[in-house]
Amino acid sequence: MKIGFVTDSTSDIPDHLAEQHGIEIVPVLVNINGKSYVDGIEISREEFYTRLPGLRNPPTTSSPSVGSFQERYEKLLTAGSDSIISIHPPNALSGIFNAARLAAQNFGQRVIVLDSGQLSLGLGYQVILAAEAAAQGARCADVLSMVESIRKRVRLTALLETIEYVRRSGRVSWATAMLGGAFRLQPLIGLRYGIVHRFGQARTRLQGIQRLIEMLNSWGQLERLAVLHTNAESAAWQLC
Repeated sequence: MKIGFVTDSTSDIPDHLAEQHGIEIVPVLVNINGKSYVDGIEISREEFYTRLPGLRNPPTTSSPSVGSFQERYEKLLTAGSDSIISIHPPNALSGIFNAARLAAQNFGQRVIVLDSGQLSLGLGYQVILAAEAAAQGARCADVLSMVESIRKRVRLTALLETIEYVRRSGRVSWATAMLGGAFRLQPLIGLRYGIVHRFGQARTRLQGIQRLIEMLNSWGQLERLAVLHTNAESAAWQLC
């Protein structure tokens, strides 16, 4: 039984891994000053984060259309997939999951849509490891069980230089309370099951990186580790 995999560009899966495992990635739309850009095609992450500090109006993202997911599902099924597992960001944080779910309704039991409870490679790793297991012959039920296990064990932690963009999203209640002096601190956050938690804060990036290293060491032996950054490559290397 051949299993196809679909996710979206918020998964941050590198292109070479997506190609290697045949993972279909549906790009989200990035809205800047009234114009929409296709993520990773019409605007790169480097360009986005370079432009971000100078934008007067906060950018937003839009979910891919239901039709975009339907096209990917049809592509994989036509190419020989017996079933498809489609994994996306938490429904509580994004409309992407719902768009994929609506698209899947046209395909019955052949398309299974999962809420990863995660963002970025917290989501991406679930897709990558599922695809690896399927390539080794795992059946659909076994892959689904493995994804559930990964969802329980994955950890996503970040150091934010500013709380401003989290606060603007309106989806994180504690961010609104971080005003005054606390607003200038750099918070350490994590994501579990679609809920953003604050683990503490740092006054400087160096102090924050040290806190990240301490948290990393407290997790014990890791199966895999990814370090991501937003135009802060030199800081990211301090974690490697």
